[in-house]
Amino acid sequence: MDFDLQWLLLGLPVAFALGWLASRIDLRQWKREQKESPKAYYQGLNLLLNEQHDKAIDAFIEAVQHDPDTSDLHFALGNLFRRRGEYERAVRVHEHLLQRADLPAAERERAQHALAQDFMKAGLFDRAQHAFQALEGTVFDTEARLALLALHERSREWRAAAEVAARLERSGSGSFASRIAHHWCELAAEADARQQPAEADEALQRAREVAPQSPRPLIMAGQRARARGDHREALQQWGTLMVAHPAAFNLVAADYADSAKSLGDTAAALERLETLHRRTPSGDLLAALGTLDGDAARQRARVLAHLQQQGSLSAAQSLLAAPDAKLEGSEAKALHDAVARAARPLHRYRCAACAFEAQNYFWQCPGCLNWDTYPPLRQEDL
Repeated sequence: MDFDLQWLLLGLPVAFALGWLASRIDLRQWKREQKESPKAYYQGLNLLLNEQHDKAIDAFIEAVQHDPDTSDLHFALGNLFRRRGEYERAVRVHEHLLQRADLPAAERERAQHALAQDFMKAGLFDRAQHAFQALEGTVFDTEARLALLALHERSREWRAAAEVAARLERSGSGSFASRIAHHWCELAAEADARQQPAEADEALQRAREVAPQSPRPLIMAGQRARARGDHREALQQWGTLMVAHPAAFNLVAADYADSAKSLGDTAAALERLETLHRRTPSGDLLAALGTLDGDAARQRARVLAHLQQQGSLSAAQSLLAAPDAKLEGSEAKALHDAVARAARPLHRYRCAACAFEAQNYFWQCPGCLNWDTYPPLRQEDL
């Protein structure tokens, strides 16, 4: 028993010394890792600021390996992958975060939002939709709904887009009335394409109810009436448009003139258009006046006045093309062709948001997908 007690007494100090030594080794290793992790992080940040994305990714990967439990490093790495277009790697990083059981609720919502953005950028719209829907009731609720609205519009899911926009407006995120009206107008156009006029009428009525100040329902109502041969109804709708939205009336000025001629209401229509043209002159109104007025001399005087006031190349071309133009021969033809070539690009509409140009008017820009960014005047009339 004495022998065993002696060994025990000797072993205790040895065990204590070994434990102390092991703790010191672990402590030094922990301190070294803590120093290396921020160093790699700041190195990656510096490389990112210097636009060296490849090296920044390597630095962030190294930082994550040193400190795998730090979520901020994962977010930085995932966002960098997304910016680089490496969406699959970004998805893996954010899905890895969501699989962590110890992740706080706020960080989990942040990871879910980042994952939804990854899917959106990658063009995986179905998965993006589910990811954004999972953010309902979180701090990212408004951002997720705005993203869902853009997603539905891109997929031409107009009814779902109208519902999301209405919820956004009810939540106090701003006014979406005009945007919702566009959704119902698109539904009306689709119903007409399917030859379902009753459904189109209902959709157009919903558009006018949600946004009485929007010009598009009036334009469409007149166009639909004209298409079925009801020119009187078309003139009535466009007459309201002329008073409420004189700039937007330019989009249907030519159709208005044709419908007025079909009804034999040329004199009254001519008077209305001349009054509007004196107030807000434009090339479309000038052309419509020429359709209604068969007197070449009056139209020539009208074009000359417009040319002196606006300096429009289209008006110059119209003046040169008049039957009683004084220029003759090859000189007149050369001038006419030169003015025509110069005027052609100015016949386009240009998006005020992204400068996308188009020969036809668009309610939603094909370039930036924003609504109501096209002025209803062509470039030469702006």
